[in-house]
Amino acid sequence: MKITVDQQGTSKVAIIESDDMVINNVQDALDLMASVNYSNEAYKLIIDKSNIVEAFFDLKTKLAGDILQKYVNYQVKLAIIGDFDGYNSKSLKDFIYECNNGKHVFFVKTKEEALQILHGLN
Repeated sequence: MKITVDQQGTSKVAIIESDDMVINNVQDALDLMASVNYSNEAYKLIIDKSNIVEAFFDLKTKLAGDILQKYVNYQVKLAIIGDFDGYNSKSLKDFIYECNNGKHVFFVKTKEEALQILHGLN
C-alpha cells in the first residue's frame, strides 16, 4: 500500500493506492484511518472502490454504515473513487446520493474530482 499526500494550503488529503484489498472490515477501516492520521496528519482520505471489499456496497451487510459512522465520528472525510453505475440497488444509489449531498463521505468517479471536493471542505 502506498500513501501519498496532496496538500493545498493547510488542507491535506491522503491518497491510498494499492493492488490489494485495503478494507475488508470495520477494523481495517479504523486501522487505515489511524495510520494515515498518525503518519501524515491527514483527516481526509481518498481510496479506490477496488480496495474495499464488495460487501461494503451491499447495504444489507451494514458494513458501509458501520465504517462510515466511525469516519464521521472521528471527523475524517472520505472520498471513494470508481464507477458506481454498475450497481442496480436503489438503496445503494439513494445512499450514494445522500452521502454526496453531505459533508463527510463522497462517491466520485475520479481522483481529481475527489481532491477538488475534499480540499474545498474544512
